[in-house]
Amino acid sequence: MSGLLYIVATPIGNLNDITFRAVETLKGAELVLAEDTRHSKKLFDHYEIKSPLRAFHEHNENEKVNGIISEIKSGKSVALISDAGTPLISDPGYKLVSEAKKTGITVVPIPGPNAAITALSSSGIASNSFTFFGFLPSKQTLRIKLLKTKRNLDETIIFYESPKRILATIRDMTDVFGRDRRVCLAKELTKSFETILTDNLPTLMDYLESDPSHQKGEFVILVSPPDKIDHEFAENELEKILPILCDEMGASKAAKLASKITGLDKKYCYKRAISL
Repeated sequence: MSGLLYIVATPIGNLNDITFRAVETLKGAELVLAEDTRHSKKLFDHYEIKSPLRAFHEHNENEKVNGIISEIKSGKSVALISDAGTPLISDPGYKLVSEAKKTGITVVPIPGPNAAITALSSSGIASNSFTFFGFLPSKQTLRIKLLKTKRNLDETIIFYESPKRILATIRDMTDVFGRDRRVCLAKELTKSFETILTDNLPTLMDYLESDPSHQKGEFVILVSPPDKIDHEFAENELEKILPILCDEMGASKAAKLASKITGLDKKYCYKRAISL
C-alpha cells in the first residue's frame, strides 16, 4: 500500500510559529527531505523530532525524485520541508510533487508560515489582488526588462530579493516605477530585527544606504498597483491641451507631453493628435 507525501511548512524565523500538526507530522514521518539537513536539525532538536533527515535540494532533486517516489509507493510516509516557510515557494520540490500526483500518490499539505503572505498582511498595500513572482533576475538588463513588463499591472506585485542585490533592485525599481510608487520593504520577518517599511522608493533607498546593516537579511518587496487616473477628467484635459500643443510642436512631441500631463497612453494621445 502506498505511503503519503506531506508538504510541511516550517518557521521563517521564530521557531514558535510551527503548527502542532506540523510537529506531529514530522515526528511521524519515516523520512524527512530537507533542503539543508544541518539547518533543519536545529528545528528537529528544538522539538525533539527523531525522524531521519535526507538532503533534497535544487542540485540533486532531478536525480533523487524517482527513488523517493519508489520509497513512497512501497509504503513509506515522507515529509518535505524547506529551510524556511512553505516548500515549493521559490524552493525545491515541484518535480517531486508533480511526479507524485502523476503516479497516484496522495500529497498532503500541512500549511503554515510563508514570507510573501506574512509581508503582505502587514504591509498596508492592497491585498485583494496580488501576484508573486519569486526572485528577480540577477543580471540588471534582465531585471529591468522583467520589471517593465509588470509596471502597469493593476494589482500588488511581490518579489523576493537577496541582500547582495537589494540596493541595485531598488534603484532599478525607481527608474521603472517612478519615485512616487508606494512600496513595502520587509526583512527578517518574525525575527528579533524584523523590519517592515512602506514608503516611496527614494525613502526606502535612503534607509538602505544609511546603514550597511539595513541591507542584511532576506527581503520581500511588495509594489503597489499604479494609481488609477480619472479617465473622464483626463479626456477633458486632453481635449483642451492637445490642440494648443499641436500648434506649437509636432504631433509626436505633443502626444508625449500630453501623455505625461494627463496620464493617458502615449499612443492614444498620438492618434488623437494626428486626427486634429
